[in-house]
Amino acid sequence: MTQLVESELPEPVLVVGAGLLGTSIGLALSEHGIDVLLADQASEHVRTASGLGAGRPVAAGDTPGLVVVAVPPDAVAEAVVGSLSTGAIVTDVSSVKSAPLTEVAGRVPAHDLTRYVGSHPMAGSERSGPLAASARLFDGRPWAITPHIHAAPEAIAAVTTLARYCGATPFTFAPDEHDRAVARTSHLPHLMAVLVAGQMAQARPVDLALSGQGVRDVTRIAAGDPQLWRQIIGANREAVTGLLTEIQADLARLIQALADDDREGLIGLLERGNVGTAAIPGKHGGPITPDTPVYVAVPDHPGELARLLADVGEIGVNIEDLRIDHDPGRPVGLVELRVADSSADHLHAELQQRGWAMHG
Repeated sequence: MTQLVESELPEPVLVVGAGLLGTSIGLALSEHGIDVLLADQASEHVRTASGLGAGRPVAAGDTPGLVVVAVPPDAVAEAVVGSLSTGAIVTDVSSVKSAPLTEVAGRVPAHDLTRYVGSHPMAGSERSGPLAASARLFDGRPWAITPHIHAAPEAIAAVTTLARYCGATPFTFAPDEHDRAVARTSHLPHLMAVLVAGQMAQARPVDLALSGQGVRDVTRIAAGDPQLWRQIIGANREAVTGLLTEIQADLARLIQALADDDREGLIGLLERGNVGTAAIPGKHGGPITPDTPVYVAVPDHPGELARLLADVGEIGVNIEDLRIDHDPGRPVGLVELRVADSSADHLHAELQQRGWAMHG
């Protein structure tokens, strides 16, 4: 369940843009009994989102207390400017904050700008549109609140309350700090995945038969909408360009180390990956805890994965992470269960006793 919130949102809440994020926000707020209005240039999106229970179509005479702009990056500033004319507090949920703020600040009076506070929920999906939405999309996820120096305290409070009603954990960043952070943690990884995936397009089919889980992990996020990502990267091009320049230097060092057969230099570069991976927050935002993989061969039939997870639950072992590597030659998947080091041997033995084919 999402977190309960004691303070109130200024109602009704108008969500402009009934796609994945907008509809998910509407669904989450509606679960708390918030009056949600929906608007979108695509009327079918409003009909679909309304049918899912995300709110009701905005009507003449409706006066929102809070407007949530959930439109593509190129349209954010225009939508925010229009929304400020309603007299409501306004936020947007786009993934870049400095560029929209600069444009809005140049187009509205100073007293209107105080009602605008940008924000960014760190949640999403490769899928898009209202049918991909979920009231649970933001549960436990970070939600960046990015007030500028002129933002009114009540506007900051309203946007923070919005994040909490949606089940997210709010964090406060200056707009430029936010953009540098997401360039490193979101935009750069997407571009790296795109470049690796692009190499797959040039491979022979027989070569791709050797694909393992590693290449699937690296390329999964490359399948995003190119038009949307062009807007995101373009709006944050300064921060992204700086990081790409650093990556370019790293690649040059890697190429030189290979050319010179510089084993120590190569090890140093590879060790940076271990250091960086360890720096990424783990479960519940804390440090990554040591775990051990337990490998189980699971027939590719309905119900088999559910049976495995039920057995693990009965054994009483908590799964820290799970991934599946499909065998291209057989109707079998190799399931990797990541469990606490102290539980791995016990789980392996218990599953084997229950008839599971164990690997490793």
